[in-house]
Amino acid sequence: MLEAPRAALGTGVLLKTIRDRWSAAHEKIEAAARRSGRSGKDIAVVAVTKGVGPKAIFEAVEAGLKIFGENRVQDAMAKIPEVMAKLEWHMIGHLQSNKTKDALELFSVIQSVDSLRLAERIQRECEAAGVDRVAPIFLEINISGQGQKYGLKPEEVYGVLDEMGPLSRVKITGLMGIAPNHGASPEAKRQAFKKLRQLFSVCKSLKRENVEIRHLSMGMTDDYEIAIEEGSNMIRLGRALFGDE
Repeated sequence: MLEAPRAALGTGVLLKTIRDRWSAAHEKIEAAARRSGRSGKDIAVVAVTKGVGPKAIFEAVEAGLKIFGENRVQDAMAKIPEVMAKLEWHMIGHLQSNKTKDALELFSVIQSVDSLRLAERIQRECEAAGVDRVAPIFLEINISGQGQKYGLKPEEVYGVLDEMGPLSRVKITGLMGIAPNHGASPEAKRQAFKKLRQLFSVCKSLKRENVEIRHLSMGMTDDYEIAIEEGSNMIRLGRALFGDE
């Protein structure tokens, strides 16, 4: 998935550069992957660039990162054109339907599809483009149980997949979820990740024209090791890589 960085600095050393932070994160990813019976190469890393400028993105590319994620379409519009390197960009924040056209022009994958209505809007925008475009999307699942979080309820997923069946310009390739926060215990996060992993296992087996689920996007800076232990194959790291820039 990603180039292995140089060895991490010893404990107690302040990690000042993106390369150093990535090196330290890489070691933790490898260890968590081994605990789950896998290799670190099985885990894709999305570098989250919320609040991060082009200079830091270039440094991350130099360190070996290739997939980047942005939370807001307007921020992506400002920075992606400045980054000339050929990168894979994922939309990971809530997508307003009126920003769908712009999002499809900017991002390779939209990870945050949280309703049938949004998937239908993506279908219409792909049709209007006049080309045979099929948009890869992830379904965002609310695994935290927190009402303020976006995402489908786990029990809604199979019905929504049925309703999305006729959407020929949408390819559902993954599931995405965010663990509970606001002081949630590691065990509460682990249980949330288990729930999404179980849903992922069932969805992977579905035989449908526009369903090809292979990505399980769960785990961020504060909980990615737990997420990997519970089966995540894609994590989203912001502060772990960029600090408080």
